Amino acid sequence: MANNVGLEFAAQTHTGMVRPHNEDAVAVSAAYNFAILADGMGGYNAGEVASGMATSLLKELLETGLQKIQQSPSDLLHSRSKQIQHLMQEAILQTNAAILDAARNDSQCQGMGTTLVAALFDRDTVTIAHIGDSRAYRLRRGELVQLTRDHSLLQEQIDAGMIAPDLARFSLNKNLITRAVGVDYELEVEMHEHQTEQGDLYLLCSDGLSDLLELDEIRNLLQETNVSLEKTCDTLIEKANYYGGRDNISVVIAHVLSSRLKPLGLWQQIQQWLTT
Repeated sequence: MANNVGLEFAAQTHTGMVRPHNEDAVAVSAAYNFAILADGMGGYNAGEVASGMATSLLKELLETGLQKIQQSPSDLLHSRSKQIQHLMQEAILQTNAAILDAARNDSQCQGMGTTLVAALFDRDTVTIAHIGDSRAYRLRRGELVQLTRDHSLLQEQIDAGMIAPDLARFSLNKNLITRAVGVDYELEVEMHEHQTEQGDLYLLCSDGLSDLLELDEIRNLLQETNVSLEKTCDTLIEKANYYGGRDNISVVIAHVLSSRLKPLGLWQQIQQWLTT
């Protein structure tokens, strides 16, 4: 997709030290500049099925939709942004319905669901959509910021002042999520657009990483110089396993190598001004 973004991706997933199999899944589309991460849940192997469906189907739907946007005659920045957000919303809802239908048709998959976090880069923006407690972070000039807010009972308790943020990692309720893909046909997708800068690092991760590593530890590992993104993924997972690896661990890192806008022509600028 010709969208004037230079990106480098790396992704890794690991079973961890306790779980018998991996219910996380990741997908990266280097051609269309997006990444997806899902953390499945459900009995038997249903969580693995849900996360696998979420990443594979959403990847297919986004690539098909982005190809159509690329061929669209409209190239206005504001309409393109709306097109991308609409595409992500509809693709996630279709994915949600497909997982629900699969669960209804297979008794072994009943009750399955998955978290989801996806980051789609276009020009000088990244659109992040998420459901559940899988997270997205941004490292910029040494500052690591969490870009998503968990859809979880614990986050609601923190917001209500019932639990102090620095004690949250010790809560017994930290894995009780309030939104998931594949649970109900009515799904609320949280989506935000952020400006990108050259040099930014974006991290998507499951709670198998964020539950065990402090923010400072994640930042320090991401800041290591002369280390490939693949090695950084490995090191993050190794550190989580060192702390016990109680859950599956998945990470995706995107490095913004360049972020620039394609200049608009005079007529496009006039159109944008008239429709803003």
